[in-house]
Amino acid sequence: MHAIVLPKPGPEPEALQYREIPDPVAGPEELLVRVRAAALNRADLMQRRGGYPQPGPKPEHEILGLEFAGEVIAVGAATEGFAPGDRVMGLLAGGGYAEKVAIHHRLAMHVPANLSWVEAGATPEVYITAHDALVQGGLVAGERVLVHAVGSGVGVAAIQVAKVMGASLVIGTAGSDEKLARAAEIGLDIGVNYRESDFAAAVATETGGRGVDVILDVVGGEYLERNLKALAPKGRMTFVGLMGGAVTQVNLGLILAKRLQLRGTVLRARPLEEKAYAVRAFEKSVLPHIASGRVKVVVDSVFPLARAADAHRHLEANANFGKVVLEC
Repeated sequence: MHAIVLPKPGPEPEALQYREIPDPVAGPEELLVRVRAAALNRADLMQRRGGYPQPGPKPEHEILGLEFAGEVIAVGAATEGFAPGDRVMGLLAGGGYAEKVAIHHRLAMHVPANLSWVEAGATPEVYITAHDALVQGGLVAGERVLVHAVGSGVGVAAIQVAKVMGASLVIGTAGSDEKLARAAEIGLDIGVNYRESDFAAAVATETGGRGVDVILDVVGGEYLERNLKALAPKGRMTFVGLMGGAVTQVNLGLILAKRLQLRGTVLRARPLEEKAYAVRAFEKSVLPHIASGRVKVVVDSVFPLARAADAHRHLEANANFGKVVLEC
């Protein structure tokens, strides 16, 4: 099969190489799948630069890609619920930038009939991440939510997932009015251009000084102090990324005075049981809304698999709204 291989980490997208390598071999609990589409994530950029290696033993061929969609070719003897020819999508620890993958059957889902291959390939990682983070943040119906980077894949997902979970108000940040306008089309109530306004002050204005109950943050860094100010008493914040840096100073007094909860989370490195639970929770609570069309899978752009380097350049430019997808 052909795949995008990373022989050696590098700062430039040209570190990715399009090669022919042996097909993966599926174990008894795995599905062998012909990949039709695989989406990019910020974690892929980090891994390409050498900062986010795939968990577990180092594979013979390092292949990026945390999510995919495709057709089942074969099923292992110990798998359940799938048959050759089924349209599936799922979570990977790596390997998505390839024509074939092997995936544990508990991390796979059937693709709703209304989704194209490209849309399905753009779904698992960000929608499961957003749903899992909001659940960990304890979001309940009627609460207010702040989502950062609403033009990102996770941001686009979080806006919509928060709404179907019953959020009464979703405030979001982005670096352009165009992205905020597009986010409004999929449910964002209040948009804040962080280049022009202080989001903590905007939250105070829009909530009458009370703040939001839940924050989903992919930025970290210097946002932390303002996030603490933006949280309401007993507010909760979940970190799912550190695009703005991992080190900052914090006023612990705000956490004490407001009785706040801060939680960090990752998806890729979790044990199989935990990832399978997140997949099934998403499948039960969110996937029906995707199947009905209430929740939209937003695709920014599509590149052929062989042009993965160009896709990386596009994502690194931060010009996307929604997902960047590789098509096989």
